[in-house]
Amino acid sequence: MSGAPQSPARRGTPAPAADTVTAPGSTFAALRGQLHEAAAAFAGGPDGLEDILLGMVDDVDRAVREPLEIFPVCHHSPASALAMARRLREKQPRVVYLELCEDMAPLLTELRNCRLPVAVQAFASEVKGFPPEWAPLSVVAPITEASAEYQAIAYALDTPGVELVLVDRSSDHVFQWDARGEPVPEPAAEGAAGPGGGTGPAEHEEAALHGEAVGVEIGDLRPRFAELEEHLLRHGRVRHWSEWWHQYVELPLGDSDHDTYRQVMFLIGSLFRRLAPGDAARTRVDEDRERYMWTRMREHLAATGTDPADCLYICGAFHAASRVEEFGVAGADTFTITPRSDTTWQYGLIPSSHAAIEAQFGLASGSVSIAAAEWAKNLRRTRVKPYRLEGQAGTKKSRAKQTAAPAVPAVSATDADDRLSGFLRRPPVLDALDEAELLGWSVDIVRAARRNGYLASTADAIAVFETSILLAGMRDRAKPTPYDFQDAAVTCIEKDAVPGRRDVRRLVEIMLGGDRIGRVGYDALPPLARDVHDRLAPLGLKLQQRGVQRALLDMASRPELRACSDVLWMLRRLMPQGAARPIMGERALGERSIQESWDLSIGTHQRALIELGYEGVSIEQVLEQRLRRAAYAPQATTATVLAAVEDATLYLGSRRLADELGTRALEVLASERSVDGAPEVLRRVRRLLAYYRTSEPVLPPWIEAFAKTGYAHYCTLLPTAFADEDATVGQVAAMLGFLFSMESLALSLGCDRAQLELAVAQSRPEDPARTALLWAAQVQLGTLSRGELRERCAALLANPLVVPAYPRYLSGFVHALEPVPALADVVVEAVSNAFGRLPDPVLLPWLPTLITTLRNEAADLAPLLIREAGRIFPGRLAELDAWVPPWRAPAPVPVRRER
Repeated sequence: MSGAPQSPARRGTPAPAADTVTAPGSTFAALRGQLHEAAAAFAGGPDGLEDILLGMVDDVDRAVREPLEIFPVCHHSPASALAMARRLREKQPRVVYLELCEDMAPLLTELRNCRLPVAVQAFASEVKGFPPEWAPLSVVAPITEASAEYQAIAYALDTPGVELVLVDRSSDHVFQWDARGEPVPEPAAEGAAGPGGGTGPAEHEEAALHGEAVGVEIGDLRPRFAELEEHLLRHGRVRHWSEWWHQYVELPLGDSDHDTYRQVMFLIGSLFRRLAPGDAARTRVDEDRERYMWTRMREHLAATGTDPADCLYICGAFHAASRVEEFGVAGADTFTITPRSDTTWQYGLIPSSHAAIEAQFGLASGSVSIAAAEWAKNLRRTRVKPYRLEGQAGTKKSRAKQTAAPAVPAVSATDADDRLSGFLRRPPVLDALDEAELLGWSVDIVRAARRNGYLASTADAIAVFETSILLAGMRDRAKPTPYDFQDAAVTCIEKDAVPGRRDVRRLVEIMLGGDRIGRVGYDALPPLARDVHDRLAPLGLKLQQRGVQRALLDMASRPELRACSDVLWMLRRLMPQGAARPIMGERALGERSIQESWDLSIGTHQRALIELGYEGVSIEQVLEQRLRRAAYAPQATTATVLAAVEDATLYLGSRRLADELGTRALEVLASERSVDGAPEVLRRVRRLLAYYRTSEPVLPPWIEAFAKTGYAHYCTLLPTAFADEDATVGQVAAMLGFLFSMESLALSLGCDRAQLELAVAQSRPEDPARTALLWAAQVQLGTLSRGELRERCAALLANPLVVPAYPRYLSGFVHALEPVPALADVVVEAVSNAFGRLPDPVLLPWLPTLITTLRNEAADLAPLLIREAGRIFPGRLAELDAWVPPWRAPAPVPVRRER
């Protein structure tokens, strides 16, 4: 049989009876009689099966008789695109209604500045009226050249006197309807990779071009009844839905006339709709979309007075077979369109790819690429002239602009012939084997396999050729399809392992059409993205190209490149990792490189750059907004606010913003009751203080207040932190480091040192590491001498009961180097005594702990210990035997002077 899916109805579940009444003498009366007899023969009498079969015919009859011509399509279908191009040239409609988010209409004119495929995007970073955790909101509608919607868009935009009207729900309503508590399930992926059919990192990157956006498309035509799809795949001897559609719908409809195409698509849409499971949420969304679109079309017809005969309504075949009361020009006006929320939406075009479309909508890997190849083949075979936007990037310039032609007299909808009966009874057309085409494929795949590391030969090309014919014969096909050829290539060429990053399945996809990746042209970019390209123009690179490009910046000989360096450092801060990666040079507080080297892949991350444009008109504005958002977030900590202060100084050079965020850091510090961020606070405050002392004549008021407030704040928390089991030794050491390093500044601002002495005196730690830390603090304050500290360490080693815990004391001393770096010699002495006196059962298990502590928690302190050990220990091996440690050397006897 041909591509019409009649047999699956036998396995379908009963559906509600058709809600339309069949008029006597209807166009499809003969077909109804045949289906009635078939239902009686298969089911043994009239039952639910007859209701489904006759209801499908009623749906087709209703859609065909609608005065406003409905053109059903399937997304990214070459047959739909071909039929659309033919019908547009025949009918020349004055108004084209298109199933696409109505708020995306202003962007469609920018498609001529892009290279397809691209996606129209609606983006909202700040939401109002939706749950905050949903932010950011994003909706994308991908468009390829081999799609019916692109043909309609190109025709409408380049033909004078033609109006294009988008009638589907707005991007705001997409999330409004999800917010009703009825989430719509995402389509399941087809899983066409098969055994060993994974993709490499590059393919994953291309598949992620749409990010986390919600995808909308024209004509999602796939069975929602799992048993029906399983039945079609098993009896069609195919692996996945895309292959079934290509074999049983695309090929038969490629050469069909307009009426046959419409009726078959109506029938398929009705079948899938009537056999859909009872998912109330998804059904409600589908019906609301149909009510929405018909309401918008009737509003436009009433406002403009356009004759429905001069219009064309393009929608998915699933929605064309609608049974809502609002269906048709004469439908009921009972649907109320709710107003949009207060969310501000931004719109733009982002690059897309075949892999991204497949990942977004759960299609089989390579199906969109194969569809693109089939589209090009159909154009050559049928000589149909497709519509392309004038000046479309990546296409040849058309010779003449499309002009409106007199409309061909259309056949009345009520006079349409029954094409379904003949189509359903017609045996499948067996295409003759095109040996030249198949041989070319076999040679090309072997050549591609060799380039990718496979040990393929001419014998493999012959094997692929013969295996393709064999597989097609086993699947009742006279001519191998691209999917048969793909299976044959994998079987014959891919042996044990994949030598490169691409397997044979992926090589076939590339050879047949490739994962074509779109690009948004300069004129279609938002102002921020154009500004970035303009400011980086002195680099002399083609930044819109994909891939990695090396940029060399010699600011000494070309001072104008300093501005480019500033832009690149901000892009590194704002864009995903890899978009701008420094190879040579760094940027730190008070430091600027005179030479830099960068690896740039801005063209690869074009989507991220475009989405930055939704947040502001310049990268400086976006960075400032993000820094403020991070500093004033409810979960902001003192460390995160200080990081924002540092970034404002480092990238923006804004003293005003740094002072504002510094004041915010002071507020957050005063409200904190934990010491979790103390190490980070200490590191950032030290860097900022060193920077201001060297670059400013006076310290900013906020950092003086921060030092004063922080001194009192940490003095208050210190006794509690010493006893708190949740606080780590490193956090307590960071608190002491802040107090001791800021002590001189805090005392000059009016703080009292007695506050710190009292806090240390009130501390009563029980943990050995914290006890050692407390001793180091007492040495720094002068309440404990170095000699007394050495005596305490010696007493610990002399006490057999304490010896097992001595390594924990040493860990505390290592952390003590943060607040009291002058104790480095005492720490070296304590560690040396441990190596000399601790028994092996205690020493050996402690060594991994010491190494881990130095690496993870005290990496900055290890050089201090190494330098001190290098100063104390002999530098030559020969001197080691006679060497006496300084702490064991006898104290010099004072010499008495005679009077």
